[in-house]
Amino acid sequence: MKILVTGAAGFIGFHVARYLLDRGDEVVGLDNLNDYYDVDLKYARLKQLEEHEKQANFRFVRLDVADRNGMEAVFRDGRFDRVIHLAAQAGVRYSIEDPHAYIDSNVVGFMNVLEGCRHNDVGHLVYASTSSVYGANTKMPFSEHEIADHPLAIYGATKRANELMAHSYSHLFQLPTTGLRFFTVYGPWGRPDMALFLFTRNILEGKPIDVFNYGHHMRDFTFVEDIVEGVVRACDHVAQVNPDWDSDHPDPATSNAPFRIYNIGNNNPVQLTRYIEVLEACLGKKAERNLLPLQPGDVPDTYADASSLVRDVGYKPDTPVEEGVRRFVEWYLDYHGLKR
Repeated sequence: MKILVTGAAGFIGFHVARYLLDRGDEVVGLDNLNDYYDVDLKYARLKQLEEHEKQANFRFVRLDVADRNGMEAVFRDGRFDRVIHLAAQAGVRYSIEDPHAYIDSNVVGFMNVLEGCRHNDVGHLVYASTSSVYGANTKMPFSEHEIADHPLAIYGATKRANELMAHSYSHLFQLPTTGLRFFTVYGPWGRPDMALFLFTRNILEGKPIDVFNYGHHMRDFTFVEDIVEGVVRACDHVAQVNPDWDSDHPDPATSNAPFRIYNIGNNNPVQLTRYIEVLEACLGKKAERNLLPLQPGDVPDTYADASSLVRDVGYKPDTPVEEGVRRFVEWYLDYHGLKR
């Protein structure tokens, strides 16, 4: 198939694009290469794709998804079979500082993607949502079949808006859409603003690490390769109408339109302190911990019920945190030219 992957120089987008190339798809990767974090890392990911053994099947477009005219041209010229939309302004904490960036990228940009799919006969749109939509929900594990309308930060609010916008397009134009609520993805080529990257850097440099919520966080840490497998399987499994959908008792994850929402996580939460202990063992060095309270906009625990994705597409996350962190550390040391 010919597949558009937005955010292709980003963490998950890079891994998805590489997976698709490995299996023989034609990939157009789109990214604006902004400076939210180290642009050199984005270029390094992009270089991996451009030097892939099937590089003839890859083309890169530098463009902001919020650029309406540019996006119209990409869709018009691309004639894509599928779209995997992973471009977004990420980060819960930064959304408190610069909320406008999230509206531009996550709402305006998503509208441009929806319009591109609508007008160019795209067979299926898969897009990134987030566990942050659950916000004030406390019933664990989080289920996509429960209402999630109380996000605690504008980042989660924009992603919940994406889900609602997607439903309207699925209803109005019969555009199949599948939203994936990601739960704490980690692994090689990860984002420098994420905990594992920050912890590793500071431990190696002998600096203290900031441990919020005093380390009591429970997170569904999910290795990136498991996530990618789920994303691609979801892409191949085109969203369908739920024939049993009942408007008197509506299921938020399905519809009488070709619309679907799934949790995509490890289904096995780990306490942050345990995560740090595994990292210390991999690095052979103890961390100096700066214990801090819960940050504004953050939630204490996330725990995914991913049973629907398991049932529908055969999703099976099977990378234990000990192996995932070890593989990240090996990549980090190699990427930065460091020795143990």
